[in-house]
Amino acid sequence: MLVSVVVPVYGSTVLAELAGRVHAVFAARPADDYELIFVDDGSPSPEVWSVLERLATGEGRVTALQLTRNFGQQPATLCGLREARGEVVITMDDDLQHRPEDIPALLDAQTAGGWDIVIGQLVERRHPWPRRLASRIKGYFDHLLIGKPRHIQLTSFRLLTRTVVDGVLSIRTPNPFLPAMMFHVTKSVGGVPVAHQARRQGRSGYSLRKLLRLFSNLVINNSSLLLRLVGQVGIVCAILSVLGACLVVYRKLAHGIAIEGWASLFTAMLFIGGLLLFGLGVVGEYLVRIIESSEAKPTYFVRRKAG
Repeated sequence: MLVSVVVPVYGSTVLAELAGRVHAVFAARPADDYELIFVDDGSPSPEVWSVLERLATGEGRVTALQLTRNFGQQPATLCGLREARGEVVITMDDDLQHRPEDIPALLDAQTAGGWDIVIGQLVERRHPWPRRLASRIKGYFDHLLIGKPRHIQLTSFRLLTRTVVDGVLSIRTPNPFLPAMMFHVTKSVGGVPVAHQARRQGRSGYSLRKLLRLFSNLVINNSSLLLRLVGQVGIVCAILSVLGACLVVYRKLAHGIAIEGWASLFTAMLFIGGLLLFGLGVVGEYLVRIIESSEAKPTYFVRRKAG
């Protein structure tokens, strides 16, 4: 079986070690062949591409692609999936937090369970607690919006069968969110425990801005949750407004109590105005995403290829 290993790269300094450990893994599995695909996602250092070029030149199983700028992990992964030729494709990070030695566990789990998707379940996360908390919150929305099973933890260390890869690549969107695309193709998913190593160097490439952008791709591009929420809040406010008006009329007719002051009226106007502006913002964001989709802009551009 041909196995494609796809690694999106951004500024990593351990690529040679990663390639060597992947080679050692498959050297111990003579029944399987492999290809290793690196996608340089606009790394700030030119040394990254130099390393990838040397790896691609020296080892026939290595392919390296360089994107024209930093498009993000999701587009870079899609680029690697489009290049992959394997019957199964494994995606993993470039910083050795995912151990190449756990690749056989994914392959064996897929063979045993017959799943279309196998996701590595990190036994002990090495992320700081704010990141772990954000992952838990996002996990709830993943289950709510894209149908992720509750017992499955989403990670970028995963195995996809050829059917899933082809299905994902057939979906055209300028704001890709790979888990949503995967679960749109199939619900046949399993998990296997894997280790999570400490980061060797630097900090995560996911800043708060990028995490929020990724979350917005989940909520806006893959659901109508915000639009429905705005509509429901509007209905509740309308009901409360009618009840408040009835109360004012009743107090005036039954007890002769006049309408009091401007403070409550001013507060109500600010509240309703804020809701309207929020609703307009949500609708505007959906319209922007619709326009971007209709323009059909490519998700990434490749500058050069080696190997």
